[in-house]
Amino acid sequence: MISLTSPIRTRAHNWLAGAKLLGLCFATMVLFAQSNIVFHLSIFVLVLVVYALPGRVFFRYGVGRLRALWPFIAVVMIWHSLTQDAALGATISLRLLNAVAMANLVTLTTKLSDMIAVVRWISAPLRRFGLPTKQLELGIALAVRFTPVLAFKGTQLSDAWRARSGKHPKWQTLVPLAVLAIDDAEYVADAIKARGGV
Repeated sequence: MISLTSPIRTRAHNWLAGAKLLGLCFATMVLFAQSNIVFHLSIFVLVLVVYALPGRVFFRYGVGRLRALWPFIAVVMIWHSLTQDAALGATISLRLLNAVAMANLVTLTTKLSDMIAVVRWISAPLRRFGLPTKQLELGIALAVRFTPVLAFKGTQLSDAWRARSGKHPKWQTLVPLAVLAIDDAEYVADAIKARGGV
């Protein structure tokens, strides 16, 4: 869901990373303060328009990153349908979709180093009290960097399953994906230790 910086340049690439992150925080708070489904639907249409402004390639790439949300949306909708509150389920689904789509826009148009610089600036007061902040900076960098990597590996596992069985996988790829995630985590941990750690 969270993507790396898009190679397709947009006007938003030149905006300050701090301003984009602050705007994202404000927009997310507004999303969670509203429960009107028409409002969330309007925001979703607006977000799609923003994705489309830089061109078809950017739109397809950005919207394609949101496909990983469908299992969560499906669970929410099924649950709320069973509890006879489908309208609330649709509102929650749209809220989730909008929040992730906006976060995706920020990461697509912001360098990872710029986001880490913002985190470093925000956490500067903590260093005055002797609290280490490198772990926080590294954690954010790893989360942003490896989320699309794991999503890509999940897609590969799903494609491999469909190629061998002809059916869409449900829960069958969860364990292999978890093993891949643990393997990557151990590899990264060893690489960090080899470089002196944090």
